[in-house]
Amino acid sequence: MTSATRPQIAVLGAGLVGRRHIELLRQSNQLHSIIDPAPDAVALAQACGVPHHTDLHACLEAARPDGLINATPNQLHRSTTLDALGAGVPVLVEKPIASNTEDAAAMVAASDDSGVPLLVGHHRRHNPVIARAKALIESGELGRLQVVHGQCWLYKPTDYFDVAWRREDGAGPVFINLIHDVDLLRHLCGDVTDVTALESHHGRGFEVEESAGALLRFESGAIGTLSVTDNVPAPWSWELSAHENPAYPATDGFCYLIGGDKGSLSLPDFNHWHYGDQPPGWWAPIQRTRYPQSMEDPLRRQIDHFSRVIRGEEAPLVSGREGLETLRVIEKIKTSAAQQSA
Repeated sequence: MTSATRPQIAVLGAGLVGRRHIELLRQSNQLHSIIDPAPDAVALAQACGVPHHTDLHACLEAARPDGLINATPNQLHRSTTLDALGAGVPVLVEKPIASNTEDAAAMVAASDDSGVPLLVGHHRRHNPVIARAKALIESGELGRLQVVHGQCWLYKPTDYFDVAWRREDGAGPVFINLIHDVDLLRHLCGDVTDVTALESHHGRGFEVEESAGALLRFESGAIGTLSVTDNVPAPWSWELSAHENPAYPATDGFCYLIGGDKGSLSLPDFNHWHYGDQPPGWWAPIQRTRYPQSMEDPLRRQIDHFSRVIRGEEAPLVSGREGLETLRVIEKIKTSAAQQSA
């Protein structure tokens, strides 16, 4: 494969997320094949003009792809990813990297041992707003980080819970939604060393949590707070404020606040607050700098990045190890919340 060649990428799992990847790969003529035992996956592959396989082994035996997007259910991530890496196929596995950190560590080890790239689909890191924010923070414009806040408040309708597993522990907003926010804040602000958390089930009364709050200490010394709920009508979530997924009605606003001793930043609306050349102080007029936003699709950018990783042109932006460390924080939140409830 030359640097100008578009890698041919297979998609394992043709559910909602898998179909988004399939459409983007089809548009760029990079769709190698669709792997899914469901009957409707056959028709989808025919419509896309690519081979269909019922399982990964059949695909690998028929024609080895240049890369694989793994969009299977979480509990299948370990086995299918290990099979692909063992065959020398780079993998982009959807978030979370695995159901637990033990499985995730095994996947990371397999990638390290084989030298075959493993990426995790925390696609928000590919949003140009996040790239600009990270550059601003690393430039020192905000100074030394002091406090961080992340918020994900949204409302999941009653019929969402008609599916039984969505009412069970492990399927709540901490694991499904907040993991994205934890990953972005780790990316922007550094690793998390300490976690204390609480959960609540008091609204719907299901086994699964509907709200949670966490207090974090970052390695830098900054203190962070996180809150998540899927039982409040509100616009303060990345889904509704980032304008990156047309499935969600767009609103203006922010869901992250990042504060340093020289300035602060709200995201994704990207307001940078500072005193400019004035001596800092609460009596001084504070200034706001607003930055233009790009509306590029981060999923498209993620596939383009995966292609460059496959060609050996870039290192993974979200490696398997990064996905593992984000999952560690989520497990700490769940463990702390369980201890507080005991």
